[in-house]
Amino acid sequence: MLLTVIAFVVALGVLIAVHEYGHYRVAVACGVKVERFSVGFGKALLRWEPKRQHPGQKTEFVIGAFPFGGYVKMLDEREGPVAPEERHRAFNTQPLRSRAAIVAAGPIANLLLAVVLYTAVNWIGVQEPVATLARPVAGSIAESAGLKGGEHITRAGFDGDLTPVQSFEDLRWRMTRGALDGRDLTIEVAGEGGRPERELVLPLSRMEARDADPQMFRKIGVLAPLTRPEIGEVMKGSAAESAGLLKGDVVRAIGATAIIDGQQLREAIRASVDNGQPRTQAWQIERGGRSLTIDVKPEVREEGGAKVGRVGAYVGAPAEMVTVRQGVIDGIWRGVVRTWEVSALTVRMMGKMVIGEASIKNLSGPLTIADYAGKSASLGLTQYLVFLALISVSLGVLNLMPLPVLDGGHLMYYLWEGLTGKSVSDAWMERLQRGGVALLLVMMSVALFNDVTRLFG
Repeated sequence: MLLTVIAFVVALGVLIAVHEYGHYRVAVACGVKVERFSVGFGKALLRWEPKRQHPGQKTEFVIGAFPFGGYVKMLDEREGPVAPEERHRAFNTQPLRSRAAIVAAGPIANLLLAVVLYTAVNWIGVQEPVATLARPVAGSIAESAGLKGGEHITRAGFDGDLTPVQSFEDLRWRMTRGALDGRDLTIEVAGEGGRPERELVLPLSRMEARDADPQMFRKIGVLAPLTRPEIGEVMKGSAAESAGLLKGDVVRAIGATAIIDGQQLREAIRASVDNGQPRTQAWQIERGGRSLTIDVKPEVREEGGAKVGRVGAYVGAPAEMVTVRQGVIDGIWRGVVRTWEVSALTVRMMGKMVIGEASIKNLSGPLTIADYAGKSASLGLTQYLVFLALISVSLGVLNLMPLPVLDGGHLMYYLWEGLTGKSVSDAWMERLQRGGVALLLVMMSVALFNDVTRLFG
């Protein structure tokens, strides 16, 4: 719990500080006087004025008690009287291009931070599962395409442009893009025993992927990398303990069905329920070089409105891992590409939610972000940096949305001013601000409801 809180606060602090620094730095470069730079709202926990500041600046830096936001307060005639000798330093007196640049600088700073974070991860390297597939879900797209489990994927791509697949997570990312964009994914499978490589097409354009969630991957049929079908820790009082299963047992078959990987074993356990009642099955296991047959009767649990089997043991050995690391130039380029891809996917998902092609359940709020922050931090530095990059992209894209209370809304005002030569009137500005606040509150309420449902439902 403490790690989750610390990781969440650090993430918010870094992302907000970078966003506001973007506004601040460009404002100073444009000659606008910045009166206050604040990370957080409410009571000031810390405030200071640097002795060395840019010419004409006397900025107070503040850290507020509530870290859910920040602001850069600039000299502006609309917010109070401005001395004649400083009028040229007021935000509202700046040319249109300067005002637009100052407003856009915050979101752009978040996107640049994402590039830096992704680049750092590429340079440091991250441990990810090898792109060798477990047995696909029965009746799924992967099974119908000809995948049987155990295939190693070497390359994948769209429209005939195949590039090397570095890990299972890399493959999942491409599947996500294909499913949400409605594009077929071509994959290249490594040959075995001297046989040539072969290509298969996953017809992802046929599926209606409204949600980027585990159910989407269940429809595709690729849920996990290949793992050894081994029994791990056995819980006391569980069905596994009652059946006599031990840590280290390797499951070779359940009934007449051969078991080749951990994911297939987990699916078989889930499906071992008939009409809400557990079904006893004969498991053929390998223990210490000997072959044994054990009858296993699972426990029945309700999950997502359906009754599934559980044995109360960790199922499947850890997957084979590979270190994914890039060189200096390639790492930077891949950081740029990944930021662009995540940004484009985020925009498309938002667009799909607006027109009803994607569920609003995809909206996440502070509880989910905090939960992911803690989980990623517990997995190590690189996973936490990837989490920060993802949230930084989301923050940058969200702030560019044309909502009046966001940076994107102000950019829309400036676009109107540039096209018509007239600024938006105060009356219309007030109406639009009220509408934007109302819409933002609705979005926040939905996101918070999704958080509570996802974490506690």
